[in-house]
Amino acid sequence: MVYLDNNSTTFMDERVKKVYCDATKLFGNVNVIYQLGIDARVAMNEAYDILYPGIGASDEDDILITSSTTEGNNTVIKTFIDAYLKGSPKKHIITTISEHSSIKATCAYAKTLGMEVTYLYTDENGRISLSELENAIREDTALISVLFASNESGAIQPIKEISKIARKYSIPFHSDGAQAIGKVKVDVRELGVDYFTFSAHKFHGPKGIGGLYVREGAPFVNLIHGGNQMGGKRGGSVYLNGMIAMAKAIELANEHLNKMNTTVAKLRDKLEEAILKIPDTKTYVDKKYRLPNTVVASFRGIEGESMLWDLNVNKIYAATGSSCSSERLEGSEVLEALGEDPEIAHTGIIFSLSRFTTEEEIDYVIEKLPGIVKRLRDISMTYAKVTPK
Repeated sequence: MVYLDNNSTTFMDERVKKVYCDATKLFGNVNVIYQLGIDARVAMNEAYDILYPGIGASDEDDILITSSTTEGNNTVIKTFIDAYLKGSPKKHIITTISEHSSIKATCAYAKTLGMEVTYLYTDENGRISLSELENAIREDTALISVLFASNESGAIQPIKEISKIARKYSIPFHSDGAQAIGKVKVDVRELGVDYFTFSAHKFHGPKGIGGLYVREGAPFVNLIHGGNQMGGKRGGSVYLNGMIAMAKAIELANEHLNKMNTTVAKLRDKLEEAILKIPDTKTYVDKKYRLPNTVVASFRGIEGESMLWDLNVNKIYAATGSSCSSERLEGSEVLEALGEDPEIAHTGIIFSLSRFTTEEEIDYVIEKLPGIVKRLRDISMTYAKVTPK
């Protein structure tokens, strides 16, 4: 088996799994004063002692434990929906065409309530124009929300520069960082973001646990009410063993950053070079603007779903488009945003490596790909080979 869908989800590191299982013994309520509760509270604080420096947060900031990046994204945007419904004149949100569905859907919901949304397009490297961002700002702009990096193209946005523009106009800035941790350095204070969201399962932690960073003083309204957990900012019992495991996962992710940007990046490059040797293929986004683990490639004449099936038969697991909307048999919006023809966008395949990917696995994929492509093109009704004169 070769698993190359790590931008969708990752398997749990064995060291994280051990911490997770051991932490199930800490079943006491963290809000009570008997010993079981005290033990659980101590463990929770120890996890926070890893999480805060793990993303560069200050003690004055908040890191709220959530169920996922999706919950965190909803919480941020609905903070500004709430303000608008209560009479705030700020009714405008700026985001991008390449966002995760949890941003797009929540912005679409905001529009049904009377708010307005500007979607910024990207260039051939999947990055927004800073001048277009600044030109989109209005007096009634409530929020700027730009993903840190795309799970589909791997394109990394100029987050620091966006933060400076947001600060210049005193507009809160949120970044969906689901693809960042474990792939690039994350320091939320240095980046200048007001909100940063993430999920543990993207960096070899458990599913069902994530985080929402809120800079000190940034506007905030509860998405989930009830209880005094998270300082009263997120109701519901703390998923303690998940939180402890997420802290361990962040710790390990940061320890392996150098490996991701050297060893894994070289394996990514080896795979990409092999793909480009196959006729009528194309890859996207300059490597200097791309996550070190990601290759998105198009194979002319082959529907992405057909390619996925043949890869699956060979026990190679990759992706087409966002995993959260993969049931839609449509071309990749992200590839189209990069300027690709809709017909070619249907052929896009995402290969995303992890720190556990081996050279032997990449060699196996390189060995199998040409035969898969030939078989599918031989039966394709849309692929026609043009013989040079």
